Amino acid sequence: MARILVDLPDDQLESLATIGAREMRPRAALIRDAVAQYLSSHRSAEQTSAKVFGLWRDRAVDGVKYQQELREEW
Repeated sequence: MARILVDLPDDQLESLATIGAREMRPRAALIRDAVAQYLSSHRSAEQTSAKVFGLWRDRAVDGVKYQQELREEW
């Protein structure tokens, strides 16, 4: 495991200290959990993008024309 230096505002450090005391966990563990959750949410977004990119490539319909036709119905 590597060590890094991170600058955090005082209010965030105080909040981490409060949560750490309540959960009886060190700040480092809380920060690792937060980073893991952040990375997981970004991985999910990337996977979703990969699934939908090129979704219309096999259709014979022009996507822009289709969109314009739908908007005309409004």
